[in-house]
Amino acid sequence: MYPAELVKPMREDLALAGFEELYTAAAVESAINQKGTTLVVVNSVCGCAAANARPGAKLSLQNAKTPDHLVTVFAGVDTEAVNAARNLMVPFPPSSPSMALFKDGELVHMIERHHIEGRPAELIAENLMEAYNDFC
Repeated sequence: MYPAELVKPMREDLALAGFEELYTAAAVESAINQKGTTLVVVNSVCGCAAANARPGAKLSLQNAKTPDHLVTVFAGVDTEAVNAARNLMVPFPPSSPSMALFKDGELVHMIERHHIEGRPAELIAENLMEAYNDFC
């Protein structure tokens, strides 16, 4: 578990962009099972989250089509919520950061850590935008 003061600015980065922070398994399941599309960002303290994942997720929202719902869980902090989200991302192995797009509760697009590491935020945003155009 990371200290709250360490993760606060990392949480706020997505929250200020309109992502709802989820802390419990019930909140995750409710959010993902909503009608429409839901983007779930598994946030992290790692450098690739700061340099690539969070900026890419925020940049992707500058698309004509965007998800109906934006939510985030924080790996290493919100254990219950993260585990619930990852259980709904099967068959993909747990990774953080990661991003998943759900439509009507079904996983339709996944970006794993290995798709994030070493890739610029613009490329991650482009990947998400293509998914939004297909599913939103």
